[in-house]
Amino acid sequence: MRKTVHSKLICSYIFIGIVGFLFATAGGSHFVETYLEEEVGARLYDSAVRFASDAVTTQQVADNDNKGLEKIMDILASGEEAGILILDKNFHVIVQSSNLEYNFSSAKSTADSEVQTSETDKIPENGASSEKVSAANTISIPYSDLDSWLNTQYQISNFYGYFSSPHLNVMIPVENSGVTEGYVTYHYDMQQLYQKRSGLLGILQMVFFAVYALCGLLLLCYQKWIHTPMQQIIKGASEYANGDLSYRIPVKSEDEMGYLAKTLNYMADKINQNGEYQRTFIANVSHDFRSPLTSIKGYVEAILDGTIPPELQDKYLNIISHEADRLEKLTRSLLVLNDLDERKRMMNIRKFDINDVIKNTANTFEVICSKKNIDLELLLSGRELFVEADMEQIQQVLYNLLDNAIKFSNDNSSINIETSVKNDKVFVSVKDHGVGIPKDSLSKVWDRFYKTDTSRGKDRKGTGLGLSIVKEIIKAHNQNINVISTEGVGTEFIFTLKKAK
Repeated sequence: MRKTVHSKLICSYIFIGIVGFLFATAGGSHFVETYLEEEVGARLYDSAVRFASDAVTTQQVADNDNKGLEKIMDILASGEEAGILILDKNFHVIVQSSNLEYNFSSAKSTADSEVQTSETDKIPENGASSEKVSAANTISIPYSDLDSWLNTQYQISNFYGYFSSPHLNVMIPVENSGVTEGYVTYHYDMQQLYQKRSGLLGILQMVFFAVYALCGLLLLCYQKWIHTPMQQIIKGASEYANGDLSYRIPVKSEDEMGYLAKTLNYMADKINQNGEYQRTFIANVSHDFRSPLTSIKGYVEAILDGTIPPELQDKYLNIISHEADRLEKLTRSLLVLNDLDERKRMMNIRKFDINDVIKNTANTFEVICSKKNIDLELLLSGRELFVEADMEQIQQVLYNLLDNAIKFSNDNSSINIETSVKNDKVFVSVKDHGVGIPKDSLSKVWDRFYKTDTSRGKDRKGTGLGLSIVKEIIKAHNQNINVISTEGVGTEFIFTLKKAK
């Protein structure tokens, strides 16, 4: 099955959802728990340090003043959500806060089963109860662990079996003149921390699902704005590949997808036009090649089989020669257009005198103009006028325009060739006083093989390629050419060239 971009996005969306949820649940739980541990541990450590370093606390611990310590502890414990123990220097529990449950079950059993009490079990003179100072309430803390308590803010454990569940424990020594009199310990039930963790994790999961839902909306937007137009564009490209250039991609948006659809539709139109042009081109080439070839073949066969007597052969051989010239001219024009189309011919841009080129080109038409009694009038700006262009190509332009003007000029008329300068550009005009061009044909004169006489009765020697060549050459020079014509009055072609500095 072909994997589309859309299916890949859907799979990626589902995969990201699953992985993201697992990460938010597992990783989030770990990060939240770590954060809460550090926050609670630092807070309890600071509170324990302040409590242990207080002078009143130090004196009361030294004196085993249970009642005084109980009052202070209950006030502190209520604000910290943590229980507090005060131990003497032998780790006997002097007093514990009222919010701290006594879960040391093994110690309780020991205390209940003991009949004899030690000297330390007796009620001290300051009034502390025997339960608070009994041997059963002694926490077995190895002296070797004291260094680890001094080097860390908190530890998580059941505090040497004193609690039945894990607690976050902080232990700070109470010192008097450098002598350790006892210890202050804070104990935070980890079940409270786990409940807070669960609450924060639930919020984190809700945020994740909200973001995931928004990403789902983005996916729907992608479906509407990108995937659906892309499918229509793909269908259009497939139709074009199968030859249906009339198909139109129905994407009307003003974004990149709409621009791409419009570009492809425009491309299809141009390809269709080029196809029509190629068919017309082939038909015109076939016609213009077939006509002279038919004449040549017919006259040659007539000469060979004796249909044309020897005394008339020179006449028809001249006709054959003219038709061969026509074929040669047509072939040469096609090669020139091919060079211009493919940009194979590199232009040789140089400085030259356009007035001199016009004079030399006009001289080549002297004989034919004499036969038709046509005057070539040169109205040139200055003795010299230098331009920057490819001289051989500009000669071709002038030759084609003059040849065209002579063909469509009446006998005993004139042709004006004029140069002028305006805004660093040279304007060259070739104007005849002939039959003119119909208004509806002016835009078509640049088309290849186009002739105003569709029957091809006039100018049978013409190829219909001269003005196309002119247009391509001027376009290659990044210049402009225009035509002005009035039917029955005459035609004027004006093109521009870059004036040389």
